[in-house]
Amino acid sequence: MAGYKETPRQKMIAMMYLVLTALLALNVSVEIIEAFVIVNKSIEGTNVNLKSKNDETYARFEQQNLLNANKVGPFWAKAQEVQKISDELVNYIEGVKFEVISKSEGISVEQARTTPLRDIESKDKYDISTNYFIGNSQDGSKGKSRELREKIEAYKSSVVGFLDEGDRASIKLGLDTEGPFRDASGAKQNWEMHNFYHIILAANVTFLNKLITDIRSVEGDVVTKLLNSVTSKDFKFDVLNAKVIPNSKLVFKGDTYEADIMVAAVDSKQDPEVIIGGRRLPTEGGVAKYTATAGATGLQRYSGSIKVKDPEGNLKEYPFEEEYFVMTPSLSVAPTKMNVFYANVDNPVSISASGIPESQVSAEISTGTIKRAADGKNWVVRVPLGQKAVITVKHNDGKTSRNMGSAEFRIKRVPDPKAYIANTDGGPVQKSMLLASRALIPKMPEDFDFDLNFEIVSFTFVGVRGGDTYERPGTGNRLTDEMQTFISNSKRGQRIWLENIMAKGPDGNRKLGTISLIVQ
Repeated sequence: MAGYKETPRQKMIAMMYLVLTALLALNVSVEIIEAFVIVNKSIEGTNVNLKSKNDETYARFEQQNLLNANKVGPFWAKAQEVQKISDELVNYIEGVKFEVISKSEGISVEQARTTPLRDIESKDKYDISTNYFIGNSQDGSKGKSRELREKIEAYKSSVVGFLDEGDRASIKLGLDTEGPFRDASGAKQNWEMHNFYHIILAANVTFLNKLITDIRSVEGDVVTKLLNSVTSKDFKFDVLNAKVIPNSKLVFKGDTYEADIMVAAVDSKQDPEVIIGGRRLPTEGGVAKYTATAGATGLQRYSGSIKVKDPEGNLKEYPFEEEYFVMTPSLSVAPTKMNVFYANVDNPVSISASGIPESQVSAEISTGTIKRAADGKNWVVRVPLGQKAVITVKHNDGKTSRNMGSAEFRIKRVPDPKAYIANTDGGPVQKSMLLASRALIPKMPEDFDFDLNFEIVSFTFVGVRGGDTYERPGTGNRLTDEMQTFISNSKRGQRIWLENIMAKGPDGNRKLGTISLIVQ
């Protein structure tokens, strides 16, 4: 390198070092270069997966923010900022990567973006890339590596600032720029010289992609911490009231009335003192269970108090009053297939009230719709995605309307199907069976009782042959003739991947998991 004054001895030593390193470069084996290509390909795949995983976390975060912006908003704002600075640093590193490829290969940056590492002729050279990263300096201070280091250190400093003090210690940032670093002889080096001086281009590209992996990992850890922090401080006794949750407010004569009595946010590490009628109830896991035999019919009342320690250790008392109604059996509301409602699909429900004509029974739901089924006896519920739905049943004889009771149901999203081909979702498969099947089939989980149909709308067929990646898009669920030919020519032990599988269902498109096959 030039740019600073050298003595004749230094020039001689530098010339000898250049000759030696040139000879070493000539001895870089094809196997080592191929190893860099393979590792780099794997890291690129990892980066895609990490980005997808982080996007899923952001989507869950955004959904929580939509449900409760006042509570989640401050944390969501921090998460968005983490996403912004992470994307900015990743985009910067991507730019550095393609720029050094462009300079080393003598092509445009646009061409560098679309040229795989395997096809880069100068991937075993280091002269141009060393000058790019180290510049006219002996420590990398005038090259791109120093600028890269400063951006990484600024990113680390910024990203931890979004976390509470307690969470910072549990985050493993990686991205070490301090070392200590040493060369092959044991001499100390700084980060710039250790990672970029006389390092071949293939290693440079692999290292830059590894930095992106570290950044995406840090981003995912920090955003997950922020998401978990949304509810980490919710338990505050100074704003709590006593809460009584009966299993049912409607009790049949001769049955047992049962209710859970607790503070609104239960602290399982301390059991509250629950008193009813001068009697202390046993507690377990922060919950006291009250039971009373339902004898006489009609309205029944009871009251008491809950004593619990606040965050400062002071004992506070919360009085409560509750009532329940005892009557003879009259109402049954139950789903016919499950104990939850699935969002955006028809959920069959049976509603019955003994002694009351079906024509005089009406039902309302707190969210979504409920209507009679085609048979005129059962009901069909359709709800949007949310937390719960409450069905209220009334008796209307044309003169008066009487509330018969209500039932609460959790709402769940329809589970994802799993894609299969040749009756397998991955692993070893006979070539003949794979050729015979030709189609990807989505299957719902075995414990899912609904008759729902998903259809595969697109996928990507990926294989490797002769060191080259074979990748073809597929439309629908069937393998093309070209894909079939690739399978026919595959050897035993060769891997084939079906990726980016998109399935269309009743609530839109879903991305399914990758099928990884080994041809037998």
